Amino acid sequence: MNVEDLRLFVTTLDAGSFTAAADTLGVTKQYVSRRVAALEALLGVRLLNRTTRRLQATELGLLLYDKATTILADLRDAQELVSAQGASLRGTLRVSAPMTFATLHLSQVLPLFMQQHPYINLEIDLNDRAVDLLADGYDMSIRIGTLEDSSLIAKRLTDMQTILCASPAYLEEHGTPANLDELQQHACLLYGHSRHVEWRLREAGKPKSLSMRGQLRANNGELIRDAAVAGMGIAYLPTFIVGQALESGALVPILEQHWPASAAVYAVYPQHRQSARAVQVFSDFIKQQIEHLSA
Repeated sequence: MNVEDLRLFVTTLDAGSFTAAADTLGVTKQYVSRRVAALEALLGVRLLNRTTRRLQATELGLLLYDKATTILADLRDAQELVSAQGASLRGTLRVSAPMTFATLHLSQVLPLFMQQHPYINLEIDLNDRAVDLLADGYDMSIRIGTLEDSSLIAKRLTDMQTILCASPAYLEEHGTPANLDELQQHACLLYGHSRHVEWRLREAGKPKSLSMRGQLRANNGELIRDAAVAGMGIAYLPTFIVGQALESGALVPILEQHWPASAAVYAVYPQHRQSARAVQVFSDFIKQQIEHLSA
């Protein structure tokens, strides 16, 4: 079985059509279709169901896709391992990261990494959703808080505290809540993706989740921070977003006894990328730079 045919098959499924795969690979649509047909003939099975709109993998096609993805990743790891004996790291590194964390922290350190490793191509996808690293083809993801997928390898990068805060002007006009019941009576600025937003806090030392409602909800923490600075209400945000506003006095912390325990920021990657030197070098670099910025 030709490895390039496996690569072409995986690219075709990822792209969703022969035309899109051909554009990605820089070949003709006819060539892609012919090679996939040859692969099916070699294996004696149908791998793809062809429709007018999109290609769909058969059950056996999905099985081959999963195995082929692993094989191609292993080949890339082998190439990186061998090339690591040379002077420079090479290849493409696809990373998913939370938007605000990346704009506030990664944007400051990525130029230095790229200067140190000029032959590494970085593809950074800023998205607050928890991506499927295998299905979406990422080498690494930065995640905050509890890790639910135990099949992933995790490296702790730093700790993060989420706090309640508001502007002095808001608190002067509306008063400072004394407890969680009073908190829910205030104008609360909601940071989240779904319409149902929960604030995970503590009461009497025990975890407590509050179902929150508010006039403003956004999936961008910087927007919520700026709204809080403008006196629009109380925000519940991680310190890496509100740190400078706290230092300047534009925001002040409240209800500190109800803050949750600190969470961790992790670099996570699939098990088959554990030995990839580029992944290790990048995650170590980010960890060191975050520690430097926090010092």
